[in-house]
Amino acid sequence: MKKKKIVVAYSGGLDTSVMVKWLSQKYDSEIITVTGNLGQKKDLENLEEKAFKTGASKAYIFDLQNEFIEDYAWKALKAGAIYEGDYPLATAVGRPLLAKLMVETARKEDADMIAHGCTGKGNDQVRFEVGIKTLAPDMEILAPLRTWEFKTREEEIDYALQNNISISITKQKPYSIDENLWGIAVECGELEDTKNAPPEDAFQITKNPLEAKSTPEEVTITFKKGIPIAIEGQKYSGAELVSFLNAIGGEHGIGRIDMIENRVVGIKSREIYEAPAAVILLQAHHELEKLTLDKDTFRYKQNVSNQIANMIYDGLWFSPLFNSLMAFVDSTQENVSGEIKLQLYKGNITVLSRTSPFSLYNKELATYGAGDTFSHQDSVGFINLVGLPFKTISKVMQKNKLVLNENIVGQ
Repeated sequence: MKKKKIVVAYSGGLDTSVMVKWLSQKYDSEIITVTGNLGQKKDLENLEEKAFKTGASKAYIFDLQNEFIEDYAWKALKAGAIYEGDYPLATAVGRPLLAKLMVETARKEDADMIAHGCTGKGNDQVRFEVGIKTLAPDMEILAPLRTWEFKTREEEIDYALQNNISISITKQKPYSIDENLWGIAVECGELEDTKNAPPEDAFQITKNPLEAKSTPEEVTITFKKGIPIAIEGQKYSGAELVSFLNAIGGEHGIGRIDMIENRVVGIKSREIYEAPAAVILLQAHHELEKLTLDKDTFRYKQNVSNQIANMIYDGLWFSPLFNSLMAFVDSTQENVSGEIKLQLYKGNITVLSRTSPFSLYNKELATYGAGDTFSHQDSVGFINLVGLPFKTISKVMQKNKLVLNENIVGQ
């Protein structure tokens, strides 16, 4: 009888390292690990060898860095997607690409099941499984972390040590870290107590702003139709541009986020994020939109941005509504081209200049000095029309108030 095949989403971290060994012991199946390189650094070292040692028969590693940035992160950037006002959605933006990779590999290998290492209270289980169900509704999904015997990360660590599984995590530094080019997410350990300030060892790529460079640094970013294409006039691929900004932003302490957020499953969690490039680009893009979008489109897009951020966070990337909203976003980006110059200094971003051939800013209309072409007399009629319904309401209310008072006095 042909052995069944399980394709495992494999990062090489604690959960997936333990999971591969556990699956190999619990299931009489061929285990194939699949890793998408979205820009993570630490867990990729000797990953193939590690997968084989823990029970995998095949180990795929795909370099998806440019695809991740140009086909996924840029969509989130154009949308202005920031979850609950703070989180640039680094992990959430990466999950649909990994779900697609898992399905493609499972089809190629004629696999029977896809397994992931997400917890039963996390967001990623929803993102992975909704994505897989959408792309491959016939595929069986395994979630060992929801069913296995380990109740704590400490028990997983003990299992890893007992089975000679190499892990970088320790009981002294029990952080769960997810990294890609768009940002890093850190949770667990001391961070679970909201009274605790984030320990410095929780941060991976950013300097403490207090210890960052004492000299400000200027950076000019060129956008074309909402997408950043160059820095200081030098063109870069998407992955190169984000890597560059992560490096200089991290040196200046840019992109540290300490957040209480609402998870998909209904609980609140405390997360630490580092996203220097994402924070820089989102602010620059927002400034360019303020220069180039008309008032009504800009205001309406703020609502769409919030909706898209929620959908990305909730794992609904492949939904019809997401595609429809992104069509709207793309239409708004036609004239979002130009240059934004920023100053980076000790955790702060200051906008120095904004230029665009599609700028809707007109100095002759805006100035209070010589050369003013604005018709001040037009404001009288404009204000009268804007205020007319509210003036009417107030007259009616005053009249009824007088009648009511007279009736009361008459009684």
